[in-house]
Amino acid sequence: MRKLLIALVLLATITAEAQQVLTAREQSRVVDELLGERINQLLPKLMQEEKIDMWVIISREYNEDPVIKTFLPSTWLSARRRTILVFYNNAGTGNFEKLAIARYNVGEHIKAAWDVEKYPNQWDALTQIIQQRNPQKIALNYSTDYGHADGLTYTEQKELMEKLSKEQQAKIVSAEKLAVRWLETRTDREMMLYPQLIQFTHQIIEEGFSEKVIMPGITTTDDLVWWFRQRIRNLGLDTWFHPSVAVQRNDPENFEHLRAFSNRPKDDVIRPGDLLHVDIGITYLRLNTDVQEHAYVLLPGERDVPESIKKAFAQSNRVQDILTSQFAAGKTGNQILKDALQQCAKENITASIYTHPIGFHGHASGPTIGMWDMQKGVPGSGDFPMHYRTAYSIELNSEYMIPEWKKKIRIMLEQDGYFDEKGFRYIGGRQTNLHIIPRKRNTHGN
Repeated sequence: MRKLLIALVLLATITAEAQQVLTAREQSRVVDELLGERINQLLPKLMQEEKIDMWVIISREYNEDPVIKTFLPSTWLSARRRTILVFYNNAGTGNFEKLAIARYNVGEHIKAAWDVEKYPNQWDALTQIIQQRNPQKIALNYSTDYGHADGLTYTEQKELMEKLSKEQQAKIVSAEKLAVRWLETRTDREMMLYPQLIQFTHQIIEEGFSEKVIMPGITTTDDLVWWFRQRIRNLGLDTWFHPSVAVQRNDPENFEHLRAFSNRPKDDVIRPGDLLHVDIGITYLRLNTDVQEHAYVLLPGERDVPESIKKAFAQSNRVQDILTSQFAAGKTGNQILKDALQQCAKENITASIYTHPIGFHGHASGPTIGMWDMQKGVPGSGDFPMHYRTAYSIELNSEYMIPEWKKKIRIMLEQDGYFDEKGFRYIGGRQTNLHIIPRKRNTHGN
């Protein structure tokens, strides 16, 4: 009977876990519903705000424009042959058209508009549509500052220009701002779903940073990295980057930026007294998370995290508050960075800020707020203004002297948040206390 009860409990746990993540079919339905709302409700408003009446997106199979991938239905895993999308927003008549210069509809919302019998050449079909609509501007995806908005290839641009008249060529403008706004803006329904992504991410970290996974003296950082990677896959989720795990401990090693980002030793055996750091992110329903948290491995006889490490952690929480207090619509990423770092200096905090937008991409489009090696501002993407209804990975660190270790450590935090007319908020809370190994605690406050 006891074995049966244990089996039933395990089965219930597995079943509940499986129910958390939607099936592939259910995910497909949700993705297509979200896409329909974005195309029909969000896109016309963005085109009007950016004063673009025609947006042409061109891509070929397996060489997809980053933007066109966000317009494809869930059952399309790539573009087909050459896929051309045309969005035309006539402000005078209020008519909004969603056309595909293709042999078939691109999902339910973008209708095929290529009469192959009349126009055997696909470019001729496109130029005919442009001539009929006679737009004031023809926006194409080329950009200096954003790779996401620079998806038009040399060949596609060359062939298009050969077909356009001089009059039409004169109307061509960069779609950079429109493309960035499309990518960065989150809808109400997306923000209903985003907390679930954050919850999944937090749950995975809590499980990995526990005695269930870590056995001090045996488990290595690389063991833990691959546990995170496999756990994400087992749950039916994807990741947009390989997780990382780093250690700071009472030794002569300095924890510099390059060590944290690229020079981490592999197979470092986790020991009692270690301060652990993880960086992971998941992909689900075409949205992404990016989270960094810390855990402390108790020394024999210890019951809690040393006070000095707690104070170091609280300081980085303070840097988070300083940064997000600077968020304001219309303020550029570089302005936010400068003002936040100035306030940190006033409070004698040595901080580094490298916050980025998040959404359809992990490192997404929008205002860049510093990079770890560019703390005086980021030309181009750092000059982009902040808009409402946008999401960010609040990524940063601060230095703190640990007297008993006789060296400085870095508390590197990252949590995902959302900015709208009500201000900034963390989508699923943030870590305010360290995870403790070998015992677990709820570490996510509001």
